[in-house]
Amino acid sequence: MIRIRTTALLAAGALSTALVLAGCSQSGSMSGMDHGSEPSSSASASAYNDADVMFAQMMLAHHEQAIEMSDMLLAKDGIDERVVAMAQKIKKAQAPEISTMKSWLTAWGQSVDSDMAGMGHGDGMMSEQDMADLEAASGSVAAKLFLDQMVQHHEGAVTMAKSEVSDGENSDAVALAKSIVTSQTDEIATMKALSAEF
Repeated sequence: MIRIRTTALLAAGALSTALVLAGCSQSGSMSGMDHGSEPSSSASASAYNDADVMFAQMMLAHHEQAIEMSDMLLAKDGIDERVVAMAQKIKKAQAPEISTMKSWLTAWGQSVDSDMAGMGHGDGMMSEQDMADLEAASGSVAAKLFLDQMVQHHEGAVTMAKSEVSDGENSDAVALAKSIVTSQTDEIATMKALSAEF
């Protein structure tokens, strides 16, 4: 009887350990996928360096401007539906990434305020004049301007993301950077092809 009880206890302990380990494994396998308000996300728990912080802060500002540009275009009438679809796609992809990067920065004790100081055309950022030109444009002129500006914008993002892949330490931030390189390189090709039609 004692032997059976001991065996049962050992089996229960082994099962509990297996469940805990499975939970950890599952959490780890979802790295980069769940960056809600939970402070224990793998990004906050993992090591990070200055390159990770710079990437998140600069890409945050970069993404916010891309959404602003997309909103400008989407507020216009008479825009080619393919360009409208591209603006919607950019918003859909980048809005959750903004939330993710803000959660990382908060967990790391870093500022989440968008600071575009020091960022310019070399980073793909649009100037105030660029934004004013897009705001004032209409029809096919607005569509082409949006595409050309967003190509430049994406090229800057890809450059920043490649730097993070090379220099970053946080696995989730590096994974996001790799995703940005892939997705935005594809979008650059699509937008260049579309722009050539206007």
